[in-house]
Amino acid sequence: MADIGSFARWQSQRAGSRRAQCRSWVFSRRARSLAARVGEWHMKKLKHEAELFKAALLAGVRYAEGRNAVEFEATDSASDKALYVYRLLVHDKIIAPMPEDQVSEKTIRHRLATWYAHQLPDGHPLLG
Repeated sequence: MADIGSFARWQSQRAGSRRAQCRSWVFSRRARSLAARVGEWHMKKLKHEAELFKAALLAGVRYAEGRNAVEFEATDSASDKALYVYRLLVHDKIIAPMPEDQVSEKTIRHRLATWYAHQLPDGHPLLG
């Protein structure tokens, strides 16, 4: 008779895990339907994103060269520098990585600008 009790416990645990799976499936289904209604997930707009990116690129280049990881030349393009700085910051775990299919020049510029904006003190002119 002990086997029947353990079978009943196993069955109730299994039912609980099925309920959890259903809840997670419903949540993911809701998230997908919300994404379909909204269209695409959009990046948060920054008011002075171009200026923030320029400052972020300078700060990132200083960080990379100060760390003796790289020496940039005058002929290196801004997009190459931005990609290198992004990868270095991800490697050093300073910023969170993006999925590889989302890595593009536009998203890297936005990520670096956001990173630099978080370094600035409240009330800085670039934040307003």
